[in-house]
Amino acid sequence: MATASEYKDLSMVGAANDGLDRDCTTLSRHVLQQLQSFSPEAQDLSALMNRIGLAGKLVARRLSRAGLMEGVLGFTGEVNVQGESVKKMDVYANDVFISVFKQSGLVCRLASEEMDEPYYIPENCPVGRYTLLYDPIDGSSNTDTNLSLGSIFSIRKQEGEDLDGKASDLHSSGRNQIAAGYILYGPSTMLVYTIGRGVHSFTLDPSLGEFILTEENIKIPDQGSVYSVNEGNFWQWDESIREYVRYVHRTEGYTARYSGAMVSDIHRVLLQGGVFLYPGTVKKPEGKLRLLYETAPLAFVIEQAGGRATTGTMDILDVVAEKLHQRTPLIIGSKQDVAKVESFIQKSH
Repeated sequence: MATASEYKDLSMVGAANDGLDRDCTTLSRHVLQQLQSFSPEAQDLSALMNRIGLAGKLVARRLSRAGLMEGVLGFTGEVNVQGESVKKMDVYANDVFISVFKQSGLVCRLASEEMDEPYYIPENCPVGRYTLLYDPIDGSSNTDTNLSLGSIFSIRKQEGEDLDGKASDLHSSGRNQIAAGYILYGPSTMLVYTIGRGVHSFTLDPSLGEFILTEENIKIPDQGSVYSVNEGNFWQWDESIREYVRYVHRTEGYTARYSGAMVSDIHRVLLQGGVFLYPGTVKKPEGKLRLLYETAPLAFVIEQAGGRATTGTMDILDVVAEKLHQRTPLIIGSKQDVAKVESFIQKSH
């Protein structure tokens, strides 16, 4: 729910100085401004985004002190449902999101990369009709080397009663998301979100402990010079993707950028234009990335900024999930750059 101070801030918008008003625009207040409403649904969404911001602050604080604390870095020795080795920060960040949303009263279910099945919060379910899907730490291979990391999130409204406890209503397309975004842990901590009304970025001000509005209505350039892909997988790809990479190698004006953290690379593409690719391989054409809590949320953000996101054959947001941890290839970024990659795929079919 919005706090009394949030309401007071909103009532003073018209009277405030433009520069000062921009400096004071917090995340939860911005959601209410976007919706231009104090309806229960608007207050719910504002509160949910505030909770996501809190989770981001807690993870950012932990990361900023990781090298100084025992038991923060390295592997746990366990393997998650994806068959991937689990880092200690993966576990911590996953627990943070669970703890933060247990207290929200709004979220009945959470689903993430680190959990086999959805996590239910029974005490919230009678009134909490929302589901949070998230990747707690994107790019966890960067954790021990002090490089950029991210968190990805998506909010959906529960449909039906979920009587079987399998969250089967999540087996739907990304068009059913009501909010999505990511948190980027870099030199500063940034949160980028959309509720279907444009894309907006916020920067964490440590002195205030608040995410403060940085840029509204971000628009991705129609074309950029950056292509971002792990070329170490070159010989595992379909010939169409290899031919595209050969094309950019021999065409003047392209720049390769790849950090190992998808959120970081896509944030660059959002601001500067270009394309990020994580294609499937010949042996695993479904790819590595998960639809519900990685590719669909990022596709929602990029489409709202005027870009495109596709599997190579259909828009990511039109893919209907058949299971919780479903995977998809991903080609995402500026419209013209995505279309160029698609042209190579179409020629091969």
